Amino acid sequence: MEMKDKLKQGIESALATALEEGKLPAGEYPEVVLEVPPQKEFGDFSSNIAMQSARVARMSPAAIADIIIEYMNFDWLEKAEKAGAGFINFFVKSDLVYDTLKNVLIQGHSFGMQEIREDDTVQVEYVSANPTGPLHVGHGRGAAYGSALVNLLKAAGYNVQSEFYINDAGNQIDNLAKSINARYLELLDLKNEFPENGYHGQDIIETAQSLINWRGDFFAVLNDEERLPFFKEYGLTEKLNALRVTLRNFHVTFDNWFSERSVHRSGEVNKAIQFLRDTGDVYEKDGALWFASTRYGDDKDRVVIRENGEPTYLASDIAYHRNKFERGFKKMINIWGADHHGYITRVKASMQALGYNPDRLEILLLQMVSLYRDGELVKMSKRTGQSVTLDELIEEVGVDAARYFFLMRSLDSQLDFDINLAKSKSHENPVYYIQYAYARIHSIFAQAKEAGISFGDWANVSFDTLTEEIELDIIKKLAAYPEEIRSAAEHRAPHRIARYLYDLASLFHSFYKQGRIMGVDPALQQARLGLITAISHVLFNGLDILGISAPEKM
Repeated sequence: MEMKDKLKQGIESALATALEEGKLPAGEYPEVVLEVPPQKEFGDFSSNIAMQSARVARMSPAAIADIIIEYMNFDWLEKAEKAGAGFINFFVKSDLVYDTLKNVLIQGHSFGMQEIREDDTVQVEYVSANPTGPLHVGHGRGAAYGSALVNLLKAAGYNVQSEFYINDAGNQIDNLAKSINARYLELLDLKNEFPENGYHGQDIIETAQSLINWRGDFFAVLNDEERLPFFKEYGLTEKLNALRVTLRNFHVTFDNWFSERSVHRSGEVNKAIQFLRDTGDVYEKDGALWFASTRYGDDKDRVVIRENGEPTYLASDIAYHRNKFERGFKKMINIWGADHHGYITRVKASMQALGYNPDRLEILLLQMVSLYRDGELVKMSKRTGQSVTLDELIEEVGVDAARYFFLMRSLDSQLDFDINLAKSKSHENPVYYIQYAYARIHSIFAQAKEAGISFGDWANVSFDTLTEEIELDIIKKLAAYPEEIRSAAEHRAPHRIARYLYDLASLFHSFYKQGRIMGVDPALQQARLGLITAISHVLFNGLDILGISAPEKM
């Protein structure tokens, strides 16, 4: 059992005994919550359970704390102290700390991973970029965050499905076809007019050139009605395939790719709108159909079917999210760009109008990324003069650095991405610092093997030889990892894992500098080899959640 869980059970047992003996009145007491104090002199864990119980017990927090401490008589607990207005600080004995280390070594790479709860279903939809061009760095942050969140939720025991919503219907795809058409004719020196809302990227020119390389001027003899549909499908397939390759190279995969076209072809858009018409939540005005979203908190009603009979993007989204609810997920998480802030209310309003609980749909907004090189803001790619693409960033700084830098800040904070720092091979680069800790541990393993020292039979190792403060601090940091996973998953915060790994790597590097691992007393040597093995397990596990490699050599 984890150290924190054991202490939590101990406090719950103390509360139960106090209730049985009448020291505390009957009532519904709050759940015990434990925190790691910011300073070591305040103990290994602290709790505000006495303060939280004051209303139920109708006693002062200080009196409740005294009662709880009175019943905390466990052989694994060094002491419990009351602090401030009713906090309780707990100091555990070293034996419990060593048991935690053994537990890490027994579980290996799976330490901290929770059993999958099959019924606790979550769907995470992210990236969902228009397949009209390459992914840019903003998409990169969403891709890193979304994939890390999926991994984190799985580690915390959720049954997760990831999804990419393909925006393959509507004006943006029509404009893609028109843009390819204009570039195709331009490359053939034929008269053309570039569409007003067309795409100007270099990739469109390359797509048009690939058509010429394939069939020359064959398509030029066709009229627009024949040429544009083919260009639409050709361009969509090419852009979507390129997008998949970029994401795969960035360690991002999806369980499901959901086509927007499918909700039109299946009739789901019409069914959803008809349902809302039947309930009176969609009405006709000026030849269009309007969703009465103001009934559900929106600032104005929204068009869902235009005067020409064409559905709006909102109509597709209503059908798509209805489809999600019908698939039975307990929770649905959408990761959108910050510019979609105003869209949240209308989508949630539509779900409420359809009879679903809108709280089951959780929408997280991704703030912008600013790239800096040599202290200067990078606005355009040197190569293309367009926005910097994710592929270009990966090529310059590498996948691991890009992912870590995207993940090291909270999703709702602006991110300044320092390209020079991401490329550096120094302790100032956080991902390099973490990976170097892992590689350094494996170099020690190699030294041990070269010296003919066997290790790994941890059941027969005396870990009580680890008495240095830094050694005990490391074990306690390892012990906190399972709770860090649970808490980070609950708060949708992969950046907490990134920070945890950095802190753990810092402890290891300090330990490495302070004392020898090899060439000490054999019993201590075995214990220290066990300690760094445990560190390597947790570093590997955490890096895996973040989608970052754990190199054994650097």
